[in-house]
Amino acid sequence: MRTYMAGSLAAVAAGFVLDEIFGDPAVSWHPICLIGRLISGLEKVLRRLFPKTESGELAAGGVLALLVVVISAGIPAALLLAAYRADFRLGVAAESVLCFFVLAVRTLRKESANVAGALEQEGLEAGRRAVARIVGRDTQALSKSGVIRAAVETVAENFSDGVFAPLLYMMLGGGVLGLAYKSINTMDSMVGYKNDRYLYFGRIAAKLDDAANYIPSRLAALFLILGAALCGLDAKHAWKIWRRDRRKHASPNSAQTEAAAAGALHVQLAGDAWYFGKLHKKPLIGDDLRPVETADIARINRVMTVSSVLSLIVLGLLKLALLASLF
Repeated sequence: MRTYMAGSLAAVAAGFVLDEIFGDPAVSWHPICLIGRLISGLEKVLRRLFPKTESGELAAGGVLALLVVVISAGIPAALLLAAYRADFRLGVAAESVLCFFVLAVRTLRKESANVAGALEQEGLEAGRRAVARIVGRDTQALSKSGVIRAAVETVAENFSDGVFAPLLYMMLGGGVLGLAYKSINTMDSMVGYKNDRYLYFGRIAAKLDDAANYIPSRLAALFLILGAALCGLDAKHAWKIWRRDRRKHASPNSAQTEAAAAGALHVQLAGDAWYFGKLHKKPLIGDDLRPVETADIARINRVMTVSSVLSLIVLGLLKLALLASLF
């Protein structure tokens, strides 16, 4: 057991390195893409099988959540088990690739940097198009500061669910648990909306995502504050704003890292936003000590990268200590 746990730890570290080298590959057989297709297919089937009532849609959404997590974790678990039984090195290599697919450090940094580049080189319209690739809100009417804030918020929020939470779950249960977490996260992004179509059908997926991110989002904010300190930003103010504003979003988790980022950068984030043509009123996060600027995207990317490496090191050392104490 110790050997396999050590192999899993090595796979997480290797996956992190592979992500830094190659970034998230845009291939149709990407596990997250396959999970997305699974969710879409199951939704169509379950909507036909269950009655179109509040209780019927809640039940259908519960079955969806169960099937998606079980299938998303079960298939890779079986494949990894076969690989480890065939050859330990093959198992580590296979799990390394799986961990690589779960992480998104380089791609998050690259896509947000593209927003800054588009704004500086081609202007506001290009910036709006670039930020539309990484946010869920309507971007057609965003001002330049709105585009910058959206990019900064996305880096901060996705540090939690695209980097730290997957790392934490993979340290606990290897690539399989990491992929199980990403299936929950993907499900929430597809069906976890409070609109007419998904208010009941997507409720369990949304609550499951809230639960899965509750502890990771708070730990991620602390690592982001530490990363800000290492990058020479105002960690003391980041701590202050995190403590004050971390509960300002309707979601219990999404304001955690945004508040830390706003404090570190001395800017205000969040506020009202349009989604699918409908205005959503949201409170501002942070103090308006200075206006946002394009360079803030590079700043938050540095903090995110340093925080990611720090997370890998600290979580890895904790797992090593656990291995030593257990065996």
